[in-house]
Amino acid sequence: GVDQGTLDFLRLSKWWRNVKGSGPRNVSRAVEFSEAFTAQTMVQVGLTTWDMGNHSNARGDIRAENVTETGIDLVVRICSDTRIVRVSVSWLAIGCVADPDQ
Repeated sequence: GVDQGTLDFLRLSKWWRNVKGSGPRNVSRAVEFSEAFTAQTMVQVGLTTWDMGNHSNARGDIRAENVTETGIDLVVRICSDTRIVRVSVSWLAIGCVADPDQ
């Protein structure tokens, strides 16, 4: 089975409190799969939008954490003096699903 989606972190009010300043900052958002997998799934994440200020280096990462049969946590971390306005993350989950014939 395959499930996929995109999450725009711009819409998170918590994110707006963390876009300025320095040091490590992160925001996490839970994603629920449209159908549960029968075992822990493989997940791939990628940036689809990365809108940042141009007065500092861009430092950060994205990852899927707490991967289960029913969902994941998407995490965006930025560090140093990186200033982010908007980040969108796409995710793709691939794994086994129940066979309706069994």
